[in-house]
Amino acid sequence: MIDHLEGNLVEKTPTYAVIDCHGVGYSVIISLNTYSVLPESGKCKLMVEQLYVRDDLPKWFGFSAAAERQLFRHLTSVSGVGGTSAIMMLSSLTAIEIQDAILSADVATLKRIKGIGEKTAQRIIVDLKGKLGKSPVEAGGFLKQTANPVREEALSALVMLGFAKNIAEKHIDKVFGSMSDQGSVSVEELIKLTLKQL
Repeated sequence: MIDHLEGNLVEKTPTYAVIDCHGVGYSVIISLNTYSVLPESGKCKLMVEQLYVRDDLPKWFGFSAAAERQLFRHLTSVSGVGGTSAIMMLSSLTAIEIQDAILSADVATLKRIKGIGEKTAQRIIVDLKGKLGKSPVEAGGFLKQTANPVREEALSALVMLGFAKNIAEKHIDKVFGSMSDQGSVSVEELIKLTLKQL
């Protein structure tokens, strides 16, 4: 079992990253929290987790911190929560916000995440409330970019996450248009704000 990947970051988007390790490029699915702390290029290290969609189709998930991976493992241990749903949760809320919602039995907060209904939210709380320790390490930081590239990258990420382009575009433009300082917003911040509207 592979625990982590360490090498050169050759590609990064809000939904996946490609790391070259001695000539082999590994594509791993990442959360917005991990995206926000990865460099634009160069040396990096990701903790990894492998899940099988089918017996012959593995998916690799990458995390900037072991604590985020541990929360991912907890989430995917819950019946009805797969890797995609867990990454969506980690992209919509920070690890601390997810943990706080679970510990306080805040069903409403978990239900706001795409793909998480009331029954699933309740199941997550029941299954994990007694398993979570103190607050996990929260990935932080914002990447400053210019307005148009930020909007386009955020839109692309939402489409890759499964949202219809016209719907995602409508909500992104609504959020983007309400900002007084569009030049300072980061891709992950714009995505998180838009996810709250979808």
